[in-house]
Amino acid sequence: MTVTANDRTYAQPATCAVAICLDGCEPAYLEEAIARGLMPTLKRIQATGTDRLAHSVIPSFTNPNNMSIATGRPPVVHGICGNFLYDPETGEEVMMNDVRFLRAPTIFSQFYAAGARVAVVTAKDKLRALLGDGLGFDEDRAICFSSERSDQATKAANGIDDASAWLGRPVPEVYSADLSEFVFAAGVKLLKEWKPDVMYLSTTDYIQHKFAPDEKGALDFYEMFDGYLATLDAMGAAIVITADHGMKPKHDINGDPAVIYVQDVLDGWLGEAAARVILPITDPYVVHHGALGSFATAYLPNGADRDDIITRLRALPEMLEVLSREEAVAKYELPADRIGDLTMVSTENMTLGTSADRHDLAALKEPLRSHGGLTEQEVPFIVNRMLDLPNAPVLRNFDAFFYACAAAALQEVSA
Repeated sequence: MTVTANDRTYAQPATCAVAICLDGCEPAYLEEAIARGLMPTLKRIQATGTDRLAHSVIPSFTNPNNMSIATGRPPVVHGICGNFLYDPETGEEVMMNDVRFLRAPTIFSQFYAAGARVAVVTAKDKLRALLGDGLGFDEDRAICFSSERSDQATKAANGIDDASAWLGRPVPEVYSADLSEFVFAAGVKLLKEWKPDVMYLSTTDYIQHKFAPDEKGALDFYEMFDGYLATLDAMGAAIVITADHGMKPKHDINGDPAVIYVQDVLDGWLGEAAARVILPITDPYVVHHGALGSFATAYLPNGADRDDIITRLRALPEMLEVLSREEAVAKYELPADRIGDLTMVSTENMTLGTSADRHDLAALKEPLRSHGGLTEQEVPFIVNRMLDLPNAPVLRNFDAFFYACAAAALQEVSA
C-alpha cells in the first residue's frame, strides 16, 4: 500500500516512520555535542545509518519549513511563505497560523485518509492547527497537540484529553528547553503505547536563539535529545532527523544586535511610509529574536522605479541578495501573491528590521542569534537506516517523510 500526497508517493510503513524537526539546529550544534561525547546515539547512527546535509526552504523560518516538511513540497505549493503575512487588499498584517492560508494537504492527512494512525506533537501551538489540518479525531487514529497548550488538549480537537496529565508532566514554560523535551517525551510514550504509523515531532528554537553551539545550555539540550533518540531508535522506529533552519550570530563586537532598518532606508528614498517592509519572521515569541531575521519583503508604491530600488539596496553592504518578485518566485519557489515587489536577504551576521522605533529589543538578554536567510539554509539530514541519498542542495529538509517511509519499508523487506 502506498500514499500519494502532492504528487509524491510515500511507502506505507510497517514500522513507525518518524520525522524529527530540531528547530534552529545549525549543523555545528550536533558537531560540537558529538565531539564532546554528549551524543553517543547520534554518533552511532551517523556511522551506521545515513548522514547528510540538506537545504531548508527560503525564507528559513519556522512556519514555511515545518509546512514544507508536513506537505513534502516548497511554499509555492502549500502557500505558507512566512510566519507573518501582509494582505495588500485589506492592508492587514496577520499571522499565517490559520488553515485558510494552507493550499495543499499534509502528508499526515493523506496517511490518515488511507487508514493509518498519525501522531503530531509540536512545541508551539502556533503550528498545531496547520499541522493537524485534515485529521479526524473521532476514530482513535489521530493525535495532534502542542506542548505549549498540552493541558488544554481534548479528545474532540486533539485526539487526546489533557496531554499534560497523560504524560505526567506539567505544562512547560514557553521560553525553555522543557517545551522541546515535552515533545520528545510525548513521542516516546506515543510510540510505546499508541503505536502510530507516522509521527512528527517538532521542537522550538529557544535554546538555539539563546546559546551558541559550544555553550552549556546548547550542549545540555542535545545531550538530553540524544537520550530520547536512543529510546526511539531502540523501539525500532525509522527516524529522520532534520531542521527547519540553521542559526547564526547576528550581533556586533559589543553584543548589540546587528541590524539595518530597511523601512527607514526606504522612507529616506521614497518618503515616509510610501513603501511597506514586512518581516516574515514576526511571531508572538519576540523574546527569541525581537522580530529580527535575515529575510524581508517590501511592497513599493505605485510609480516607484523597482529596478532602481533593487540596485540601490544591492549596493548596501548589509545585503547578501535582493531579488524582484519574479526572481524570488523562481529561485525560492514562493507564492507570488504572498510576497512583495522585492525580497531581501542580509549577510550572515546581519538582520533586517523595519524602523528602529518599531522593534522592542528589551527582552533580548543575550547577544542576538537568528535566521531567515541563505546562510541558515543548510541543515542536518540524518537517517537511522542506510539509504542512498543525495546531499544538499538536491536533498531538501522536506524530503524527511519520503525517506522516513522509505526506511520503514526497507526495514519491512529486510525483516
